[in-house]
Amino acid sequence: MHAVIVWWDLAASAQTVESLRSFLREEAVDRFARVPGLRLKFWISNAARQRWGAVLLWESAEAAAVPLAPRAAELIGYPPTSVSAFDVEATVEGSFATAALAGRGLALEG
Repeated sequence: MHAVIVWWDLAASAQTVESLRSFLREEAVDRFARVPGLRLKFWISNAARQRWGAVLLWESAEAAAVPLAPRAAELIGYPPTSVSAFDVEATVEGSFATAALAGRGLALEG
C-alpha cells in the first residue's frame, strides 16, 4: 500500500476552505469514488489557517502514480504547496460505532 498527502496554503487563492466544500459536494467525492486502485481518500482542512488538503491511501505505488485530473489545482489556481508520498507499514481499523465512512465530513453533513 501507498499513501499520499497533499496540502495547499490557500493564502494566494480566491478559493477558501468554505468555497471548496461545494467542490466536494458537487463533483470531487463522486469522481474519486470511481478511481481505480484508490482505497480511501479523505479531504482535510484548517479553516483558521486556510489550509486545504487530502490524504489518499492506494493499493500500490503504481496505482498512485497514475495521473489524476488536476481539478482542485485548477480551482485553487496553482499546484499543491506540498505533496508527500509514503510506503504504508501497517494498517488497522479501530473499534467504532458508525460503520460507513462514505458520506461523512463537514462538506457532506451540513
